[in-house]
Amino acid sequence: MSLSRGPHDDSSVEGELSRIWGELLDVDPDTIPADASFLRLGGDSVLAVRMSAMVRRRLAVELALSDVTVEITLAQLADAVRRRRTAGNGAHRALPVEIEHRADPSAPFPLMPLQQGYFVGQHDGWELSYESAHFYADFGLTGLDGDEAAEALEDALARLALHQPMLRARITPQGEQYVLAPDAPGAIPRPRVYDLRESTPQEVEAHLLAVRHEMRTTGPNPLHGPGLDVRLSLLPGDRGRLHTGESLLIMDGWSATLLNRELLTLAADWNAVLAPLDVDFGDYVTSLGRLRDSEPYAADRDWWHARLGDVPRPPALPLRADPRDVRASTMETLENHVAADRWAALRDQCASREVTPSAAMLTAFAVVLARWAGHRRMLLNSLQLNRLPLHPDIHRVIGAFATTMLIPVELAQGRTFADLAGEIQRTFTEHAAHNLVSGVEVSRELARRRETTRPVAPVVFQSTLGMDAAIGAQAESAGPLGDLNFDDFHHQLRTPQVALEARFYEMRDELVLVFSLVAELFHTEQVDAAFADLLALVETLADGPGWDRIVDLPAAAAPDPVPGLTLDRLPEHDADHGDGPPVDELEQRICTVWEEILGVPVLDRGAGFFALGGDSLLVVRTLARIAKEVGGAPSVREFLNAPTVAGVAAAVRARLADARP
Repeated sequence: MSLSRGPHDDSSVEGELSRIWGELLDVDPDTIPADASFLRLGGDSVLAVRMSAMVRRRLAVELALSDVTVEITLAQLADAVRRRRTAGNGAHRALPVEIEHRADPSAPFPLMPLQQGYFVGQHDGWELSYESAHFYADFGLTGLDGDEAAEALEDALARLALHQPMLRARITPQGEQYVLAPDAPGAIPRPRVYDLRESTPQEVEAHLLAVRHEMRTTGPNPLHGPGLDVRLSLLPGDRGRLHTGESLLIMDGWSATLLNRELLTLAADWNAVLAPLDVDFGDYVTSLGRLRDSEPYAADRDWWHARLGDVPRPPALPLRADPRDVRASTMETLENHVAADRWAALRDQCASREVTPSAAMLTAFAVVLARWAGHRRMLLNSLQLNRLPLHPDIHRVIGAFATTMLIPVELAQGRTFADLAGEIQRTFTEHAAHNLVSGVEVSRELARRRETTRPVAPVVFQSTLGMDAAIGAQAESAGPLGDLNFDDFHHQLRTPQVALEARFYEMRDELVLVFSLVAELFHTEQVDAAFADLLALVETLADGPGWDRIVDLPAAAAPDPVPGLTLDRLPEHDADHGDGPPVDELEQRICTVWEEILGVPVLDRGAGFFALGGDSLLVVRTLARIAKEVGGAPSVREFLNAPTVAGVAAAVRARLADARP
């Protein structure tokens, strides 16, 4: 039974934890039962990360990643805190690194694994690549002061770029990142303003269509300038639209939300001051780099590697084109909003079954994919916020913290949706407890074992449900910019190596469900049917009965061989150029370059770059060296098509031959 509690002793562990939960969950600390789970009281995985950081700051205790699950009760959390205190700071440290401030804040620092993927994608390295990996959005403004808005926006953006160093970040051609000094030329992003206050409705419509097309298809690129593009359209009738393009190389989804909050806060008040930050993204990345030499990192790596032999393939979705042959300029978007009252009902249903809304949506997406693909066992990818609680300010820092995590899914037949959701939540929690090794790194190892350069998990699940509560509510007004109107919200995602991504987020108390996909790959009627299936399933969960019904699933666990192209079995390039020693000077020079970059002997022309320990970022650096030494080099994609010494040499010869007059 629930243990009712009276006022907590201020000096007790339980008392401080109750106050932390009260702040995060907006409940009275004195009413929190000791046996109530964080999830049942309204918590989720996003808030759990903030909880861990607050425990570290207030109680001087570092919790292990496995300590802080959404299912934990207040009593269990108090026990975990006491255990960590007793263990001290020796072998039982939760995270074996401390944040250290860099001596030179302008010095280059490495790209995170997911940043590396985006970087290589912008070099046309992957199939389904784009010139920029970015997110575009625009929304309406009403009651705008046309004489003050532009200046207020420029002032706010300048002040925010001083506060958030990554808004001044650049990426080097070698794949490192650095922050420009505030007084460096071009360091501070400046908004572009369009004045259409005297324009006709037709002119306004044409302008908005043109701006959206440009910003959707050409995103900001921090290799050549700011990673943020902000524009303001001043429209007739004291209206406007704020357009933003955000490079995924410098900021993740959490950062994009934080950017909007802080930018509009500063625009609303010339005198507003944001709380100082005692850490920046560069400090975090360089400190995190020391994890690779730690025992916890090795343990997580071994945990993942031990399971790769049994990892399924992605869902066998029927394709109408090979991803290698598709050159898409944007991803198509299907979107639906679940009304606030229905979303509230769905959250209540989740809480009553102790399942997070994110776990419920992941389960619903998996069910839809199983029906579409015709089998129940599949590998999904997921995008994770992944801000490890190394410092209390981490949640207020803009940066590209995000990573991926592979999720093997197996839906059992004859089970209710509640049963399936509970099992998926347990699987997700188990895998998330080993997140010191990113999904990008795990995917590289899986691709190496399968001897493929094709994406191993191109179907992605992303949920930011609960993020608004964790960051704080968006203001309704932004001073001279007017009131914010998200009823007409436009957005577009471009991210490499993704065939289909399902996104779930909140906007103005509503649940938003989105499919972002490369439309050229799929049969339109199948996509529409799958999205309709998802919407119908979510509605039954909000109603309640959908939880207790046996879920209709295919009989097959694994996909049956079928004629035609499917996402799980894509043809490989025939890259067999023979084994043996290098056959000419060019192959020998390539062997020498590989040896210097990879730090291992390369004696066989059939040796594979990735089997020798290479990764996609090293491909870019290797090609730069080859181009410098022999006068030409293949593209990243050509390298990946035949990643052996002989294959790369053949591509170089072809390039040099094409360059001859």
